[in-house]
Amino acid sequence: MRQLMQKTIMLLLLLVPAAVLVGCSQRIDEAPEMKGTAALDKSSGPVQEIVIDNFTFSPATVTIAPGTRVVWINHDDVPHTATSTSKPKRFESGTLDTDDKFAHVFTEPGTYSYFCAVHPKMTGQIIVK
Repeated sequence: MRQLMQKTIMLLLLLVPAAVLVGCSQRIDEAPEMKGTAALDKSSGPVQEIVIDNFTFSPATVTIAPGTRVVWINHDDVPHTATSTSKPKRFESGTLDTDDKFAHVFTEPGTYSYFCAVHPKMTGQIIVK
């Protein structure tokens, strides 16, 4: 009986810390949530990335073909938005925290100006032709 008790204690001493470590671990392979109307669009069409960093959109102006999916990625430590200021079709990212992404597919030709609603001096332009 004593031997069984010792084996049980040894087993618990090994399993409890392992269970605690597994329970406290965090998945690091999860991607940030994509926001926007094109978030669920997994089509293989062209993609143009715009990086938000150091209070700028980079590149600030892009020329793309209709059907291109534009993805804004916030690499700044503060929140930003990508908010259209002109027609033909409006878009609004909502607040993008660090490493958040927003996507929008541009289907209609035109010039789309946008800015950050949190920092209005940050501006950019999408030219679709």
